[in-house]
Amino acid sequence: MDLDRGRDLHVLADVINRTAARGGVVVIPAFAVGRAQVLLYAIHQLKKRGAIHHLPVYLNSPMAANATQVYMKYPQQLRLSANECTEVASTAHIVESADESRLLNARKGPMVIIAASGMATGGRVVHHLQAFAPDKRNTILLAGYQAGGTRGAALARGAALPA
Repeated sequence: MDLDRGRDLHVLADVINRTAARGGVVVIPAFAVGRAQVLLYAIHQLKKRGAIHHLPVYLNSPMAANATQVYMKYPQQLRLSANECTEVASTAHIVESADESRLLNARKGPMVIIAASGMATGGRVVHHLQAFAPDKRNTILLAGYQAGGTRGAALARGAALPA
């Protein structure tokens, strides 16, 4: 995802808008450090520009939440201002517990869930994939490299998740 070129930002907006129009959920397996924060920034920018609706966004990864807090603590190390870091961090509701994570599976869309792991090999994203992938209204958006032999690579090839 190269947000500096803008093309990927446009694609992200299109995916979110089409899924939201169906009442669906966008599940994004994301690497906890770096990719999750880039996605939060992108979604923040899209909301700010009015390119997507102000739908709920959930950051469901303890490591991603911790990394986001580090970003907020050291904004001088980033290209964003302290205020922009705060705005980006407030783009998503931080899921605090495994129980809260599982409760997301009972919610109806539209919404966006960003959850680790990026290649869908483990972590909280796995139960979201099992809950949301079978429904055609929903979108699984792979936003990073998918190494061969991973669940993410299988999904990228069009494989269905086992029931």
